[in-house]
Amino acid sequence: MEAQSNLATEPAGRILVITRTFDAPRSLVFKAWTEREHLVQWFGPRDFKVISCEMDVRTGGILRVHSRSPQGSDHYLQGVYREIVPPRRLVSTYAWSDAQWKPTRPETLLTLTFEEEQGSKTRLTLHQGIFESITARDLHRGGWSESLDLLAAHIMKAR
Repeated sequence: MEAQSNLATEPAGRILVITRTFDAPRSLVFKAWTEREHLVQWFGPRDFKVISCEMDVRTGGILRVHSRSPQGSDHYLQGVYREIVPPRRLVSTYAWSDAQWKPTRPETLLTLTFEEEQGSKTRLTLHQGIFESITARDLHRGGWSESLDLLAAHIMKAR
């Protein structure tokens, strides 16, 4: 029997990994992900606005972000913090939701690793999966890339 392969159903193809180096100390980059006053400044794709943000940064605590696109559509994202190791690692679930915080898409697991690099730079590795499809993974790649650009700009201001 011939082996069949379908990239859309193989987990490895539905995992997103992005690595980015920030010109900032690891502690500042970690704070930008774990402190509300930082996160609301950069989180989401370009030109999205965070309308509300609830963060309980402890193992088992929740994250809820309501954001609005430039066209006026509302987006709701929620998760549960699974592991917090300041300033090295942050793990949480992620799921798109409706306005009543009921999940509308399959949940993914987001793992962020913060590594010190030479000087006072930080290498961030974002690992998220398993997405429902390669298309969903690629859409998130676009959103995260814009969001990480905004994070870099925010960090430069916060230094």
